[in-house]
Amino acid sequence: MVKVSVVLPVYGVEEYIEACVDSLLKQTLDDVEFLFVDDCGPDKSIALAKAAVAGHARESQFRFLQPPHNLGAGMARNYGMEAATGEYVAFIDPDDTVEPNMLELLYTKAKQTDSDLCCCYMRKCYPDGTQGEDMMNPHVGDGQLTHDKRAFVLTHYVSLFASMIYRRSFLNEQNIRFPEDRAADDSFFVSCAWMTAQSVAYVDLPLYHYLIRPGSVTTTLDSDKYKKRLAVFAKLMKYAEEHGVRNEFAAEVDYMYIKKGYLSSVANYIRNSRKPQSSTYEIIHSELLSQVPNYIHNRYYRRNYAMRMLVWLTRRCPMVATPVWRWYIKKRNIIS
Repeated sequence: MVKVSVVLPVYGVEEYIEACVDSLLKQTLDDVEFLFVDDCGPDKSIALAKAAVAGHARESQFRFLQPPHNLGAGMARNYGMEAATGEYVAFIDPDDTVEPNMLELLYTKAKQTDSDLCCCYMRKCYPDGTQGEDMMNPHVGDGQLTHDKRAFVLTHYVSLFASMIYRRSFLNEQNIRFPEDRAADDSFFVSCAWMTAQSVAYVDLPLYHYLIRPGSVTTTLDSDKYKKRLAVFAKLMKYAEEHGVRNEFAAEVDYMYIKKGYLSSVANYIRNSRKPQSSTYEIIHSELLSQVPNYIHNRYYRRNYAMRMLVWLTRRCPMVATPVWRWYIKKRNIIS
């Protein structure tokens, strides 16, 4: 049986894909499959990947899938998941690389602990070869996600979905897929996983190398992009309702929306707009009120002074808030 299925959506990465494939060929885990989803890109990425594995002893482990049209990264990952046969599923972006023992260490630890999720650290890397900080998921220790552990995770997690492997049966049972909206799809996916997983394990090593490169995000401004983000987080709130998570973790789920639905949408709008308008701030705030009517009473929100001040400033003094937001976005390296 295949132990891990690795899904890679491929689009416009011909400069980097050979390094990615090389890191996959070096994996120490034997029973693995690599599913390259050709997302109808404009370059030779898929051809280069096929050439890199041709004649290699592991060539049969590489499968190249061809959707009928461009899907976007999230839906391309869904396409790959439908073809996956592994016990666990991993997602690697084809401009990134991984340590040779990443899949083996994560799979071994996941099996030892019988976990739905297994996480490692993600290290920022740059095209000039330099390395940056390590990023990690909230560390709550191996084992069952108790009530207190889940509450902590839901208020602290970050969307490092590629630094984890997921039990495939768990994803199917909980109907966890990437949304079709081409925005915040990774946040949606990993949020659903943290809300419903029963157990988690960790390998405390930086096994995934996340390349920070020019052009890795769109450089075309789209001032309406925030609408897609709001739509995704509306779906996330519905998922939380349908799976009973919001009943048990109302404060945590609401706070999650304040941070990742409201604040991230404001940041997204400002990042993609040359002249932000206060009327749009009002639209985004109206959606916050629709999803979390009593947000000002949320206990996590009330404890976060900086967040409260940012929301207040955006509501009361939007023209003053805009330069503050731009400073905040630059400081926090928010690029979406």
